[in-house]
Amino acid sequence: MCHKIGDDQFYAQELFSDNELFGYLQKNMVESEKSVFDHVVYDSDVELEFAKSFEGSDDIKLYAKLPDWFKIETPLGTYNPDWAVLIEADGKEKLYFVVETKGSLFTDALRPAEKAKIACGKEHFKALGSDVGFSVTSSFEEFSGTYV
Repeated sequence: MCHKIGDDQFYAQELFSDNELFGYLQKNMVESEKSVFDHVVYDSDVELEFAKSFEGSDDIKLYAKLPDWFKIETPLGTYNPDWAVLIEADGKEKLYFVVETKGSLFTDALRPAEKAKIACGKEHFKALGSDVGFSVTSSFEEFSGTYV
């Protein structure tokens, strides 16, 4: 089933409901009221902090930890961003926002292939138009400053 967002944007929730969510309660899952699932599976402490911040922010209307099957083709192989987020700030909605969360943003700390795939991801979402945002960040505070 597709749901309309705005005047001409749609999302298909069955992409999420047709795939099971796997994780270990109390180990790598946290309860959620704003996600497309009842729980969010996280891969790191940085992702856990983002999920908690998404839940606590009035600007965040809906978010999803993007599953492994969500892939973007790049010349270097597939790329899997971390989050899709629907934001409402200053009375305006940002319909689709992809966030790449990294514990360290020092370019020397990222593998060259990972840096290149992130650069491809930026260009991919840039090509989709002004309604699509992409951010590489290490904290929710830094991320929230990009859409205000």
